Amino acid sequence: MIQKTTLTFLEALKYNNNKPWFDAHRKEYETARADFAGFVDNLIAAFGKTEPSILHLKAKDCMFRINRDVRFSKNKEPYKTNFGAYINAEGKKSLKAGYYFHLEPGGSFTGGGLWQPMPAELARVRQEIDYNLPEFEKILGTKKFRDTYGGLSVEEGQILSRVPKGYEPDNPAATYLKYKSYTALANLPDNLLPGSALQTTTVKAFQTLQPLIAFINRGIDE
Repeated sequence: MIQKTTLTFLEALKYNNNKPWFDAHRKEYETARADFAGFVDNLIAAFGKTEPSILHLKAKDCMFRINRDVRFSKNKEPYKTNFGAYINAEGKKSLKAGYYFHLEPGGSFTGGGLWQPMPAELARVRQEIDYNLPEFEKILGTKKFRDTYGGLSVEEGQILSRVPKGYEPDNPAATYLKYKSYTALANLPDNLLPGSALQTTTVKAFQTLQPLIAFINRGIDE
């Protein structure tokens, strides 16, 4: 489980997002990062029982750096205020769909999918949806998926105003062909974070997402 001290560190970082404060609290950061790494390792082991392709991974293969890339951002704060891990059998830099866990007091969530893929991969996924729309809709329409995620994530700027080139406007799959990303996310309340139920909840959310991940990656592979 996540220790309360880890959450306390992230909360403090949110209000002290500067290098002098971070340097003065580096030991707390290292302790918090190690705690999160332990959670990720346990999550891999637990979810790996139904997704054995990820069992070779370690937390370090999945976790992101806390430093922000501020070169092209108006926000010049140097650090992220969350810990994140992308669990993908091919590593966190894979072009395929995978599973994501985001720890941030007041903004934690889990889920995954394919976020802002390269044009070639996006084109293949759209083609897979076009060819196999009933299967795709069946995945999104299951009670477990709807109860856990509601539906695909709808992010600002991540949906085209018209169907992409090569598809007719009246294509039955038009709604989904307009997506630039195919992700599903489930928010996690703060009261769940320090308890043992967090791992169980996340594993169940990942298991619910497995058919969608498999569908997307099949399209990319083909």
